[in-house]
Amino acid sequence: MSIKFLAEDDRPREKFLLKGKSTLSDSELLAIIMGSGNREETAVELARKILDSVGNNWHNLSKLSVQNLMQFKGIGEAKAIAIATALEIGRRRALQEVPEKTKINDPKDAYNILHPLLGDLQMEEFWVIFVNHHNKILHKEKISQGGISGTVVDVRLIFKKAMEQFATGIFIAHNHPSGNLKPSQEDIKITKKIQEAGRIMEITLLDHLIITQNAFFSFANEGLL
Repeated sequence: MSIKFLAEDDRPREKFLLKGKSTLSDSELLAIIMGSGNREETAVELARKILDSVGNNWHNLSKLSVQNLMQFKGIGEAKAIAIATALEIGRRRALQEVPEKTKINDPKDAYNILHPLLGDLQMEEFWVIFVNHHNKILHKEKISQGGISGTVVDVRLIFKKAMEQFATGIFIAHNHPSGNLKPSQEDIKITKKIQEAGRIMEITLLDHLIITQNAFFSFANEGLL
């Protein structure tokens, strides 16, 4: 459905979903926080009025008390608190430093990150670490879980998640509950399949680790990539 056919109160939310948060105006963002307007004004119109009253400046808006906000028709205590809360979150976010992402320099780094998750399991799990072009971790996630002797891996799911994270590289890993570090033929096959898919997607498979309780096997170290 085109945005123009939606009720105006619904448009900011729909626009957020269709085009992304960065496309929303300040009044549309505020309208989403408020949720609704009043009998004479839509949420967007009311938001525009409130912002106009403070020179369209978020810092000035943050100075208004709950009581000040409640002077606008359609702004009750709950809406006023919601607005003040959102602005306080923004203030705290601005004060915080962006956390430094962990960098993987070699297979041992990847092992140290994944061993606490996989080392002691009695069933196989398959995990992926998604990294940027500096090998800094963007995200890590369990992709599948199987039985004692194996797990099924959906290659499409791996690269779907890689694209969602804007990753340029991946480390894959699974555990061998038996303690045997030797890769199976199935391990080798899925590694090649993921590597080939990565070449097409321009997302590099950097390593595949087999993890046991006390050690690991690296496909990269063994020249299998």
